[in-house]
Amino acid sequence: MTFKPDIPSETAFSFLVAPEEAGKRLDRYLAERAEIAAAHVSRTRVKALVESGAATLNGAPARDASARLGEGDRVELLLPQPEPAAPQGEDIPLEVVFEDAHLLVVDKPAGLVVHPAPGHESGTLVNALISHCGDSLSGIGGVKKPGIVHRIDKDTSGLIVIAKTDAAHAGLSRLFEDHGRRLNLTRDYLAFVWGAPGRGQGTIEAPIGRHATQRERMAVVALARGREAITHWEKLEDFGAASLLRCSLETGRTHQIRVHMAHIGHPLIGDLTYGAGFKTKVARLSAPAREAVEALGRQALHAATLGFTHPVTGEELLFESELPADLEALRKALAEGA
Repeated sequence: MTFKPDIPSETAFSFLVAPEEAGKRLDRYLAERAEIAAAHVSRTRVKALVESGAATLNGAPARDASARLGEGDRVELLLPQPEPAAPQGEDIPLEVVFEDAHLLVVDKPAGLVVHPAPGHESGTLVNALISHCGDSLSGIGGVKKPGIVHRIDKDTSGLIVIAKTDAAHAGLSRLFEDHGRRLNLTRDYLAFVWGAPGRGQGTIEAPIGRHATQRERMAVVALARGREAITHWEKLEDFGAASLLRCSLETGRTHQIRVHMAHIGHPLIGDLTYGAGFKTKVARLSAPAREAVEALGRQALHAATLGFTHPVTGEELLFESELPADLEALRKALAEGA
């Protein structure tokens, strides 16, 4: 190979595209190779490797994971060495609702960041997992860190599943990439929003991508600039000035529920990023409801239901989390003031 990837290499793979596989995306083609699958590398990880410069197409660097392949193309990939986890274990209490040798499900409190990032290098769920699981966490997908296969925002509470082994990580990655369309996956959120939709239920189909000028925000955009995003919602309680919805994800985009609810004119209560223009509505609430909203300090969103097929044992699992104290106080105050 003539290229130098941005990551240390360990194993080089080389493939020749067969006629029946012409037209496939680069990342899908690589993820489906038996040699790659044997290394328990998920398609998500393959995509990241391609974008980091670890692949070539006919000898030239190929950073576009969506590039379509032609018959006879030569595809090469360098699989990196497992890297030591930069985060250190920290003794942070976790509410574990399920755990076996392969995975665990945690009920995350609001305020806990999932993964270390600039400004949050410690005190995260990953730091807690390293301490909790110890040596049971193996090198997952080429990186020695806990198997985070999906995330929920820092200020969103609720259920999240974490892989403890390579096999569980690969299976869960396939599950979340499928979004429950062919495989069993249930993700329901409880969301307190401003106003009340006129109908009892509905579906929002609106692509989501980066905001054109505010890069830290997401927005509804043209499909060419974003990715497909589908949210199903059902109105559970109508408080007049606000309502409680159940939101079910058919896709899992960053800030999806927050963006979609704002898009239809019902942003989440407490969401200063996507619902700042609705702050004046607080004054229309009863005094107890105003106090509950002001005490939140976060968006009123809770990952309440998580169901999936265990990727190793095949067992059907379903977990439910009750509203945390701050959101239950908000529900009660809104109901009494309606």
